[in-house]
Amino acid sequence: MPIKSFSLRVKQKITPFSKTIQVDSDKSMSIRSFLIGSISQNITLTKNVLESDDVISTIKCLKKLGVKILKKGSKSYHIYGKGLGSLYAKKNLILNFGNSGTLARLLTGILSTTPSIEVKLTGDQSLKKRNMRKLIELMEEFGATFLPKKKYYFPLKLISTEMPLGIDYKAGVSAQLKSAVIFAGLNSYGKTSVLEIEKSRDHTENMLLTNSQNFKVRNEKKKIIEINGRKFLKPLNINIPGDPSSAAFFTALTLLNKKSFLKIKNVGLNNTRIGFYKILRERGAKIKFKNIKKFNNETRGDIIIKSSKLKPLYTSKKYYVNSTDEYPILFVIAALTKGVSVFKGIEDLANKESNRIKEMQIALKQIGIKSIFKKDELKIFGTGIIDAKNKNILVPNLGDHRICMSTFILSILTGANTKIKNFETVFTSSPSFLKIMKYLGAKYEIQR
Repeated sequence: MPIKSFSLRVKQKITPFSKTIQVDSDKSMSIRSFLIGSISQNITLTKNVLESDDVISTIKCLKKLGVKILKKGSKSYHIYGKGLGSLYAKKNLILNFGNSGTLARLLTGILSTTPSIEVKLTGDQSLKKRNMRKLIELMEEFGATFLPKKKYYFPLKLISTEMPLGIDYKAGVSAQLKSAVIFAGLNSYGKTSVLEIEKSRDHTENMLLTNSQNFKVRNEKKKIIEINGRKFLKPLNINIPGDPSSAAFFTALTLLNKKSFLKIKNVGLNNTRIGFYKILRERGAKIKFKNIKKFNNETRGDIIIKSSKLKPLYTSKKYYVNSTDEYPILFVIAALTKGVSVFKGIEDLANKESNRIKEMQIALKQIGIKSIFKKDELKIFGTGIIDAKNKNILVPNLGDHRICMSTFILSILTGANTKIKNFETVFTSSPSFLKIMKYLGAKYEIQR
C-alpha cells in the first residue's frame, strides 16, 4: 500500500544524547542482490534486506518480468533465478521504477540485452526529471532501441536487441552506469571491457566475483573489469549490512550536538562508500571504526562518534565519487562550522532527485547562511551553531529524500521553525529515520 503524503514540522533543538543504534540496511546492495539473483541460476538468499520504497519497486518490477520472489521471515527473501536472458515481458508491459535511479539504470542494463523485451519505462515525478541520456547512449551501443528517438527522460519505450555485442567502456564517477554496462555485458556475445577511470562504488563487482568463468577484475594502474557474456551466474547467499549513507545523518547530528555520543552497529564500510567519514576525520571529527569484519567481499563494522570541534571542510573532486549521497548533509555541517568551507567537482549533484546544490543553498539562505556556487565549486560561509528559533525554513515537494533528511538535521540543531513537505520520500531509502530520531530525542510533528 502506498504511503500517504505528509509534511514534517520541526520547532525545537535536540538535547545531548548517548545512545547505540542500528540504521536501515544498505539500499544499493539490497537492490543489486535482487537484480543479480533474478538472472542467476537457482535460488538466491538475501538477508537483512532494506524494505524501503525503492527496494519494493525493484521487487514489483522483477515480479512483472516473471521472477518468483518469496519472503522468508523478517527481511529475508528467496529469489528464484532462471539464468541470464530469462526475464520475460508481456505485451504492453509498464515498469515503474518509482523514485529509484539505481533501479532505473541497472534494470535497463539487464533488459537491453535480454531477448524479446519491449517495455515502457517510467517513474515518479522526480525520476522523470532526471536526464538518462548517458544510459540510453550506452545501451544503444549494445544494440538496444529507445523510443521516441532523442528523448532522454522517462517515460520511454525500450526494445531490446536480439544480437547484443560486447562493448569497451571507460567508466567515470557513476557506479550506476558502470553497473548497467556490466549487466548488459553479461548477456552479450563476446567480451565487454570496463576501464575504471575514476573509482566508484563496487558492490556489483563484489557480488559477481564468485563467477570467475565470466567475470574478472584486474587491478593494474587502473581497474579493468572483463565480462565474457552468455555464460551463467551462481546464486548469492548474502547478508546486507547497514547503509553508510543513512548512518551519515546520525553521524553529522552527533558531531554537531554538544556532549553527545553515538555507536552505530554493523554498518557497511566498503572503501568506495566512506568518503564522508574520511573528509570529516581530516577536519577534526572524532569518528572511529570498530569490530571490522568482512563478509561477501564487503567490509563492515561499528561506527563510534563523539561531539567534535570541526575545522571548515575542504573537498576536492576526488571525494565526489565516494561521498556523492552525503553532500547535502556535508553542506549542513559546513554551514554550522565556523569558517569558509569549499566543495569542488560537484556539478553532477544538479542531476540527482533534485538540484541538490541549489536546494540546499535555498534552505541555508532561509536561516541567514551565505553560500556561493560558481562553475563546479560551492563555498559555504559557516557561522557555527546558531539559534534560529525566530527564522523559518520551508522545503517544497522536491521528491528528494537527502534534502528532507539534511534539512531535518539543520532544523533540530538550530531550532528553526521548519516545514518539510512530502517527507514520506525519506522512506525510499531510510524507513526507520524518524523512529531513530525520536529515540535520540528529536521532537517533530507529522502533518497530513
